[in-house]
Amino acid sequence: MKKDQLNELLIQSLEHEKGGVKVYETALQCAVNEDLKKEWGEYLEQTRNHVRILENVFSDLDLDVNKKTTGRQVITALGGALVEAMKMAKTAGGDAAQLVACECVVIAETKDHLNWELIGECAKAMKGKEAKTLKAAYDEIEDQEDEHLYHTKGWCRELWMDSLGLEAVLPPPEEQKHVKTAIGAARAEKARKSLM
Repeated sequence: MKKDQLNELLIQSLEHEKGGVKVYETALQCAVNEDLKKEWGEYLEQTRNHVRILENVFSDLDLDVNKKTTGRQVITALGGALVEAMKMAKTAGGDAAQLVACECVVIAETKDHLNWELIGECAKAMKGKEAKTLKAAYDEIEDQEDEHLYHTKGWCRELWMDSLGLEAVLPPPEEQKHVKTAIGAARAEKARKSLM
């Protein structure tokens, strides 16, 4: 295990979760659908908790929570770009901002999902206090990250379908079926016609 690279992953993950708070705060300003607002409100609170959990990981592992790295700067810039894209769409008016917000959340949650997948793999490869700390954080967060990604991808697809004048399932099948795995998401998408 390359400790420096693990530390970089944790730094980027923390910065990404902090950016995720801003992404959800902005996405909520763009949301029109009440079910979507409710779901994103829950995800915002969960993401705030993810920041706290990662800050505790840093404390437990004696890592510098404020360490500046190029990777951290990149993550900050990417999160800022997503927030700016949503603000730009909101200024244009109409329901388009909700679609842009969905797309921005999917982009953010894709990276988030990858971070936690990697943290889980690191926890499996390690031993001792570090492994225990990472595994506990992973176990607490992973299912939520799966839900954030798969449900928002479903929302994005269905809101686009609706905007195109095609039949849409709202809330999306992923939410109706409480999907938390890639297989579950694929099954839910496949079953969408039966839910129309």
